[in-house]
Amino acid sequence: MDLSFSPEDRAFRAEVRDWLHDYKPKEPRPHSGMAMRDFDCAWQRTQYEGGYAGINLPREYGGRGASLMQQLIWHEEYAQAGAPYVGCMFPGVNQAAPTIIAKGNDAQKRDFLPPILKGEVVWCQGFSEPGSGSDLASLRTHAEIDGDDLVVNGTKIWTSHAPVAELQKLLVRTDREAAKHKGLSWLICDLKSPGVRIDPIRTMAGDWHFAQIFYDDVRIPLANVVGEINDGWNVAMATLGFERGTAFIADQVELANTLEELIELARRTPGRDGPARMIDDEDVALRLAQLRAEVAALRSMAYMTVSRAAATGVPGPEASITRLFFSEVQRRMRRLSLDILGSDSLAIGEGGHEGWPERYLNGFRHTIAAGTSEIQRNIIGERLLGLPRK
Repeated sequence: MDLSFSPEDRAFRAEVRDWLHDYKPKEPRPHSGMAMRDFDCAWQRTQYEGGYAGINLPREYGGRGASLMQQLIWHEEYAQAGAPYVGCMFPGVNQAAPTIIAKGNDAQKRDFLPPILKGEVVWCQGFSEPGSGSDLASLRTHAEIDGDDLVVNGTKIWTSHAPVAELQKLLVRTDREAAKHKGLSWLICDLKSPGVRIDPIRTMAGDWHFAQIFYDDVRIPLANVVGEINDGWNVAMATLGFERGTAFIADQVELANTLEELIELARRTPGRDGPARMIDDEDVALRLAQLRAEVAALRSMAYMTVSRAAATGVPGPEASITRLFFSEVQRRMRRLSLDILGSDSLAIGEGGHEGWPERYLNGFRHTIAAGTSEIQRNIIGERLLGLPRK
């Protein structure tokens, strides 16, 4: 593993730090709806104009073409600067774009990559279904070839940002006689197509990011198949590899900042049953120290992911280790925030406590998105440890 920083890398870090200081949005990011979409698209456009959109994508498609080391530097500085969460641009910038680069043809790269990087279009992901989430390969939404089109019928659920999206990464069954991991295809679906219905779903955190989508004889051009017909499982594994690995580097760095906020919260919060401040409580102090050690370990794991991806171009199954550990650490961190706040943690949506109760509720998604923690453990056991399939 080679993670030394060259003079060019150090110069790039200084350049990025100065640019983020000058251009990051000063106003707070809206939490949902079209206001959120407009904010995220505008910030994406600003990054594009500054030369930082698609930090990992080739220059000929509007990306930066940065080395993996520079990508790591960008994500570190982005998080340290407190720049906005990528939000509804995540499925396009961090999932669809690198998948199209890895598996798409020249026409798909030319047609779909620039609008993503310019913030002109929002994507969502159509993988999970009712009854086919953890066991993704059991999905039942299917497509039949009719001339130059695929005709899609079925439903998808828990589709993040679907209410504000125009395009979707859609995994469907195109051969219902094949084994379940075969016979799948990865499509680009225009959500404005006739026969698409989007029903928003409210989460326990109070937002409307999720939706269930229904497809009734939706026609998708065969030209929108990424990879080959019936080879969608391999393409989907590349998508999930990016989602579980390099796409979460910024989140991992930001977690360290969140921990420092939590430590400050413990310093400010009056103690209960003895200690003057919650940070003086022995159990709280021990848990904070454990979290700091885990965050440091997580950063090392992120560096390992970057180093290994440099050799292959696509994150491998070891990305599941990082994804699993990240989800568990952030969950413990947010749980501790409620223990520090005590009964005040019930004050959801009242503007106090810097949103810690909402952060706790929202944090549950990290143990589900990109594959549940149980799925990540299965991947680690089977693909890394060589254990029998469950």
